[in-house]
Amino acid sequence: MKLHLESKDIDFHQLVENSLNSIWIVGQEGKILYYNKACLDLFHLKTSKDIISKGIWLFLHPDFHDKSRERLRRILENQEVLKTAELKMLKSNGEEIDVEVMSVPFFIKDKVFAQVTMQNITHRKAAEKLLNNREKLASLGQIAAGIAHEVKNPLTSVKGFLQLIKESQSHPYLDIMENELMKALAALQNLLQVSKPDLHDEPLVSIDLCNELASLIYLFQDRLYKVDVELDLRDSEKKIVGKRNLFQKAFFNLLKNSLEAIEDKGKIRIEHYYKNDWIHIKVTDSGIGIPKEKLKMLGTPFFTSKTDGTGLGLTQVFTTVHEHQGNIFIQSEVGKGTTIHVQLPLKEKS
Repeated sequence: MKLHLESKDIDFHQLVENSLNSIWIVGQEGKILYYNKACLDLFHLKTSKDIISKGIWLFLHPDFHDKSRERLRRILENQEVLKTAELKMLKSNGEEIDVEVMSVPFFIKDKVFAQVTMQNITHRKAAEKLLNNREKLASLGQIAAGIAHEVKNPLTSVKGFLQLIKESQSHPYLDIMENELMKALAALQNLLQVSKPDLHDEPLVSIDLCNELASLIYLFQDRLYKVDVELDLRDSEKKIVGKRNLFQKAFFNLLKNSLEAIEDKGKIRIEHYYKNDWIHIKVTDSGIGIPKEKLKMLGTPFFTSKTDGTGLGLTQVFTTVHEHQGNIFIQSEVGKGTTIHVQLPLKEKS
């Protein structure tokens, strides 16, 4: 039997009220005149007092105020149906979220209002950014590996001829040349390793990351006299499956970077916990921080903010995490410090 419903049979208020999308009715000067239940969840609000009769500016990131004022004017004055836009908005706790917004005129008698429908796309945007970063790093890795191969071969030939010359004659400059050549070859080998971590002939084993992190701390005893290290290692019974040596090197690089970011005295906090089928590792330091414009370049081969660094350490961290189907996020503020958050899927060893 086919069911046919006419508009008079549908309670449109109930439809809007229970919509999964957040909906506002907005009047002059951006005042919120109506909201549905989903708005409370979107902005982390508890009661109608937190939202009704408030201005939408309270929930909009300041960078989008001018754009939103123009959009509101076009709806109220010209009755335009606007194209979908992406905005940054703010929860009641100050957390930024990415929101997709559709705005259309809404008529009550002879008055025009704006009906604003919002969908939280924060997770989608994060996933898109992560995918783009992975593709970028993969492309850079392929380019770097190709260059390393092309440069390594002639340098190896030079090394061989240099050794032959040393056998027939002696000169102090020859030792210096050989030492510098060995440094160049070592750098190229490191580049090859971080560009193609899947080439490592290392078995997959069950890894207790709590134990690995605690053990790594002892390798930095000579630097810990000025730095307090706080360990919060929970859920130690949860283990990942992966390449132990790669992870040891990756977390060594993370701790080394954190220590080097602290110019005088400071603090490093290392967390390990399990949540939603993922192992989470956070390394937070109170160091100098990283400028916002440089954050998106982290992990790129040879990009570094250090005067004597190569950038390959963090590249190795990124490639190791990605090879194990994990995620890595970095938050930093200049003068306050940096947090590197690694997520790794919990998998059983087959």
